[in-house]
Amino acid sequence: MMTNLFSVFDPTSSVFMLPLNWASTFLGVMFLPMLYWAMPSRWSLLWTLVTETLHKEFKTLLGSSHFGTTLMFVSLFSLIVFNNFLGLLPYIFTSTSHLAMTLALALPLWMAFMLFGWINHTQHMFAHLVPQGTPGALMPFMVLIETISNVIRPGTLAVRLAANMIAGHLLLTLLGSTGPSLSATLISLLIIGQILLLILEAAVAVIQSYVFAVLSTLYASEVT
Repeated sequence: MMTNLFSVFDPTSSVFMLPLNWASTFLGVMFLPMLYWAMPSRWSLLWTLVTETLHKEFKTLLGSSHFGTTLMFVSLFSLIVFNNFLGLLPYIFTSTSHLAMTLALALPLWMAFMLFGWINHTQHMFAHLVPQGTPGALMPFMVLIETISNVIRPGTLAVRLAANMIAGHLLLTLLGSTGPSLSATLISLLIIGQILLLILEAAVAVIQSYVFAVLSTLYASEVT
């Protein structure tokens, strides 16, 4: 029985005092090897088309001299979109709804970009703190504002993904918990509403994965 509405996100399964729910994070990786030995199917062709499209877009954002790093961002998109979709299935733990997962993805990426930029392109990083055409009197304030906006980037990446996943799951749980007290007619409307919400959540799962990967790519392009 749920003690509160947010208890649906609590890791409950454990083996040897270790939370087993986090193992669902790697379930998506199990679906990929069959692409290498099975006959090409519509699913494999669709996934190939998606990854090739993402590779071209990330290569455009990063520049032609850095196309090799697109593999990292395509892999990041794949990991997040698999976990978002798996979270829509019953009894599967949604790891991307926890800041522990999203911040663990965003913070190391941001730290790596910052270290690379400040070590190899120090002058460019200093110039990036003051936008072109800024009046001299406003330069100290612009440096402060740009520094704050840069520091909060990993937090905004992590919170955006986790909040969108939590919001949809909470709405589905909240509506589903009212089912036993409704009449047959209202239950039919509730089921239709839940199906529409699931379709919306599937779209959100793809969009948020894409946004996370694209913003990470843009942050990487700024330091080069």
